Amino acid sequence: MLKFIEKIFGSKHDKDVKRMLPIVDEINELYAEYDKLSDDELRGKTAEFRALLAERTREFQDEIAKLRDELKNGELSGEEINDMYEQIQKLEDEEYDTIQDTLDEILPQAFATVKQVAKRLSGHKYLVVGREMTWDMIPYDVQMMGGIVIHEGKISEMATGEGKTLVAVAPMYLNALPQRGVHLVTVNDYLAQRDREWMLPVFNFLGITTGCITSDMDPDERQREYNCDITYGTNNEFGFDYLRDNMVGDAADMVQRPHNFAIVDEVDSVLIDEARTPLIISGPVHQSDHRYEEMNPSLRRLVEAQTRLVAKIVGDAERLLQPTGDNKKDKENRVEAGVALLRAHRGMPKNKKLMKMFSAPENMKLMRDTELEYLRDQGTRMSEIDEELFYAIDERQHQIDLTEKGREFLSSSQTDKDFFVIPDVAAEMSMVEGDHSLEPTEKQLRKDAIMRLYAERSDRIHTVTQLLRAYSLYEKDVEYVVDGGKVKIVDEFTGRILEGRRYSDGLHQAIEAKEGVDVERDTQTLATVTLQNYFRIYRKLAGMTGTAETEAGEFYEIYKLDVVVIPTNRNIVRNDMNDLIYRTKREKFNAVIEEVKRETEQGRAVLVGTTSVEVSELLSKMLAREKVKHNVLNAKQHQREAEIVAEAGQPRAVTIATNMAGRGTDIKLHPSVKDAGGLAIIGTERHEARRIDRQLRGRAGRQGDPGSSKFFLSLEDDLMRLFGGERIAGVMQFLKVPEGEPIEHNQVTKSVERAQKKVEENNFGTRKRLLEYDNVMNQQREVIYSRRRHALMGDRMKGEIMDYAREFADDLYDTCHEEADIEHFREELRTTLLCDIEMTQDEFKGLRREECTERVMEVAEEFYSRKEKTFGADFMAELERVAILQTIDEKWREHLRVMDELKEGIHLRAYGQKDPLLEYKGEAYKIFVELIGEINRESAHFAFRYFPELTPEQIRQMQQPSTSGNVSIAGPNGFVPRVTTTNTNAMRFSRPSAEQYTYASAEAVAEVADAVSAQVANGNGAPKTVVNTAPKIGRNDPCPFDPNKKFKKCCGAGGGTHCVKQQ
Repeated sequence: MLKFIEKIFGSKHDKDVKRMLPIVDEINELYAEYDKLSDDELRGKTAEFRALLAERTREFQDEIAKLRDELKNGELSGEEINDMYEQIQKLEDEEYDTIQDTLDEILPQAFATVKQVAKRLSGHKYLVVGREMTWDMIPYDVQMMGGIVIHEGKISEMATGEGKTLVAVAPMYLNALPQRGVHLVTVNDYLAQRDREWMLPVFNFLGITTGCITSDMDPDERQREYNCDITYGTNNEFGFDYLRDNMVGDAADMVQRPHNFAIVDEVDSVLIDEARTPLIISGPVHQSDHRYEEMNPSLRRLVEAQTRLVAKIVGDAERLLQPTGDNKKDKENRVEAGVALLRAHRGMPKNKKLMKMFSAPENMKLMRDTELEYLRDQGTRMSEIDEELFYAIDERQHQIDLTEKGREFLSSSQTDKDFFVIPDVAAEMSMVEGDHSLEPTEKQLRKDAIMRLYAERSDRIHTVTQLLRAYSLYEKDVEYVVDGGKVKIVDEFTGRILEGRRYSDGLHQAIEAKEGVDVERDTQTLATVTLQNYFRIYRKLAGMTGTAETEAGEFYEIYKLDVVVIPTNRNIVRNDMNDLIYRTKREKFNAVIEEVKRETEQGRAVLVGTTSVEVSELLSKMLAREKVKHNVLNAKQHQREAEIVAEAGQPRAVTIATNMAGRGTDIKLHPSVKDAGGLAIIGTERHEARRIDRQLRGRAGRQGDPGSSKFFLSLEDDLMRLFGGERIAGVMQFLKVPEGEPIEHNQVTKSVERAQKKVEENNFGTRKRLLEYDNVMNQQREVIYSRRRHALMGDRMKGEIMDYAREFADDLYDTCHEEADIEHFREELRTTLLCDIEMTQDEFKGLRREECTERVMEVAEEFYSRKEKTFGADFMAELERVAILQTIDEKWREHLRVMDELKEGIHLRAYGQKDPLLEYKGEAYKIFVELIGEINRESAHFAFRYFPELTPEQIRQMQQPSTSGNVSIAGPNGFVPRVTTTNTNAMRFSRPSAEQYTYASAEAVAEVADAVSAQVANGNGAPKTVVNTAPKIGRNDPCPFDPNKKFKKCCGAGGGTHCVKQQ
């Protein structure tokens, strides 16, 4: 029906192309006109375009500058500050819309200018990453279309060899004209440098500055590169610089400008495959709760016991399937064999003997039928299968459950039989509360013991689960490699080693324990963002790739990015043949070797695509036995990628490559290879994502070159085992296909593609749900980073400090008024705001909250004014900035740790029939509200309480207005402490070295707090600091004043750290 409708009304693809054709025609007309311009006149187009943009945005910029000056120098209330921020945001939005309208208007002229420059550069020789190149590129019409799509903030899907690097030049030039910054995102440093130098002649001609961010740059170099009109770099570098900028203590140390426009190359790889990859800046924790090395020997014995058990079960199944001649007995044995096969599959799905049995379609069908039987009634009977195992594996959901038998096995070496039993906290707490023989203090101690036991056993079970996942679901040389005593993750989509990346939630440490390498310490997250959420920060986002159409729905739903398929400059003549499906992997690989030999004998170049390092090395050994010369490109050989890809198009060249297969590079064919039929693509397994297979196919058929593609599959392949294999197995059984012979038909190929689509939909559903978890942290991060940036940019924060003080007074009133505890009320005021009010208990009892708060604010504002008069407005502005930055940094890091712990254990709530996502959102909201309250209290506390130790001469200097507008601050005797921030220059991924950085730690804040007791010299009338020498109390500890309450709910409710009983 859809095809019929498209024939009548036209497809989306046809409509997209039709819409752009008039614009392309206008570009070509202007391009012809510009032949008459001199080089200087053509260069002058850039200044002409920029003058037009400046004229149309001048009014907005003047108004924004006026508001920012008032924010920096005016004395405003918190409400007035927020109103100004809203006005600035509204003006910036209007300015952005005006800029975009202007760029749309001048697009044909700008694109024609770029095309004319490309024409004039023909024959120009220059160096690109050390190799001499000759410019010979003039954009085709289809490349202009691709550029239009990118400027519109959409994804341009263009086939391999269509010149995506050149396609991006025109939209980058156009969007660089407002001088707000354009980022071109590549998949590695090499491509960033290559693409920048490759397109540099065009940008140099037009007076556009370009930069490139690489991993070895220091902050000053990065800042210089980001200040260019166009900046090339990888997603990791851009993301980490964003995190670093939100950790600096001085606006001058920030390297990035506001995020304006990003073009993502290989957009499917970055925004789909790596979307949820967290970029983490972290520091070591003092000690780890997880004991992977300690638990590893016990888990290894458990895995060995399960391996022996599964081997026995598979042997029993094989025996039961042997015919006895008695039909009734055979039928009973078949039922038992089905149970045995299902149990073995849930115990060890990748057992080699079991997989060989499943290559027989009737055995696979028997196991699936048995599984359906036990999954009835919401799977209540599946426990009958699992109870015989030590642990059960759900390969589809990537989950492992330890059974009662497994717990007993692990507990056998422990003296505590409940070693792995998590206590029922609610029931235990209720029992303690109901025991009237206990004193309140003893009750609290028992409750604390219950919580410690719960935490200890939860961590233990988490450790066991992650070790089991490491042993059962993660294979060496498939998901990861061990190189130089380090476990390194292999990107499942590109085959490249992800240097520095680590699995989360302790899984990486579990794999390190499994492999016997050093288990690195736990780390604490200091700053984090997923790539998905980082790229959603940009005002405008676009992308380009050859394989996005199959994920168009996900791109639009998550990023609001439309996918536009651009026609090829020349028709594709590649022959995509039907899949060949064999029973076993052995048969499949033998057929692949024969196909390679057959194609090379014809003089063709051959590219063999694999999905893992293990398969590529196996095929390499098989080809070596056949004396077939070849190259291998996988995660172990990734350094030779450019060299191997360059040789791949030569006659009789055989290249075995994992899915990276030269992402970002083209295989150029020797003329004799074209004559022999072009590049032959041989796929050894279908990937679960169709676009990855399309990426492999796309290596052939570049720019009208001949070529072919064919996939060799087996019923033992992961995709066939998990999805769609039973139907094909049934067909092979019905047709009685002989051993070693494949089944081939276009309907079978379509059946495989339907299985892939099913997996894609399942993966999208999973990613979409996980995105909701990520969005919680993203929303919190936006609030915190926005607050931090306002302080960092030098805005006067006095109004906000006063609002925080008012909030503190309100909270303190609520805490103390019910019991009319005027002494505690006044003590907290003296300790936190360094001021006091004369008030009797009866008077306090009769005041409403608003009246009491106004009394407090009168004395607080009077004290703050005296302090400002003493030290000067410049000093106080800097103090307010430091107070807010220092407090945000300390509290945010602690908040990230709490959120990590919450997310790690939230899935356990599913056992209580609760939705973990809803529980996570609810808990996260409560924690965040507490965080904001603590930040507000501590910021006000810091600003009111800090006094420098100064001489009278220094005080007189500070009272004079600063001619530069800035306060000079340096050294231990400086007027105000600097914000202690992380030196982020060398941070990479999730595991920086502890020695490289200093952190804005609790110790740094304590050092500042100690300085509060200092008095201003020589009796200058400044108020004295109240010093409390009593020991500080943890906020969750019992309060000495009332042991039935936690300190934070009693004497610490107002933000204090001491109990009134200790005064």
